[in-house]
Amino acid sequence: MKIVVTGGAGFIGSHLVDRLLAEKHEIVVLDNLSSGDERFIAPHLGKPVFQFHHIDLLNDEITRYFEDVEEVWHLAANPEVRLGAVDTRIHLEQNLIVTYKVLEAMRKKGVPRIIFTSSSTVYGEAEQLPTPEEYPTIPISLYGASKLAAEALIASYCHTFEMRAWIYRFANVIGKRSTHGVIYDFIHKLRSNPRELEILGDGTQSKSYIYVDDCIDAMFAGLKADDKRVYILNIGTRDMIPVHRIAAIVCEEMHISSTFKFTGGKRGWKGDVPIMLLDASKLNKLGWNQRYTSDEAVRKATRDLLSLL
Repeated sequence: MKIVVTGGAGFIGSHLVDRLLAEKHEIVVLDNLSSGDERFIAPHLGKPVFQFHHIDLLNDEITRYFEDVEEVWHLAANPEVRLGAVDTRIHLEQNLIVTYKVLEAMRKKGVPRIIFTSSSTVYGEAEQLPTPEEYPTIPISLYGASKLAAEALIASYCHTFEMRAWIYRFANVIGKRSTHGVIYDFIHKLRSNPRELEILGDGTQSKSYIYVDDCIDAMFAGLKADDKRVYILNIGTRDMIPVHRIAAIVCEEMHISSTFKFTGGKRGWKGDVPIMLLDASKLNKLGWNQRYTSDEAVRKATRDLLSLL
């Protein structure tokens, strides 16, 4: 099968590309490298079944890359939630309008299937934990709003133009090749000043963290659901971990004894959801189960990043 992967040189996207190529698919990666890295896909460059196009999905013409494509994995997005409070257009353009352009290219070329990576942020501050897919979606960040709007756009295209979609709402995905996030930030802060670590908020923010290999397995398991036009599935672990515990694990792995300095408040930034735990039971019924708890995933991801950074 010929597959387009947007954001395929990114953290999650490059792991997905590895898996798809291992399953003998022909892959076309579209990425502007704003948060990705060509080194992540370097082992595949030059293979006859692999193409990489360094393009801007927002501003460049992309339709020609969808010729004879049977499936699209749409991962390209701006992942920095906090940026929405500074630049109100960034998630509108890079998350929603880019999704529209991908859907239009699919419509024009008759591509029937899309797999989309959404986010737990669409739920906002959910009072029901674990949060099921049917819970009301009231995002509190512009990032979450852009992901929810993209979900709606995908669903409407699927029903209007005879497409099918699998939409995955992620917990925090961590692991090797990550280029942002709390673990990445902590490592850089501690290397700059090992005596003191600034932690945004009060340190009690607790969320689900899933290791990237578990996430990839979950996405493929979700494709077993095959009797609807649009599927929405949560991907996350069954447990949470507080930020202060993440900080402690990073310090342990770096063999550093650091004083923690909290900025205060229940949020790390405007739009931050202090507590997040997703109900992934629908995926569990399809045969997927996590291998790593949030605590184990954080330790493993920390070791991954320390070996590379």
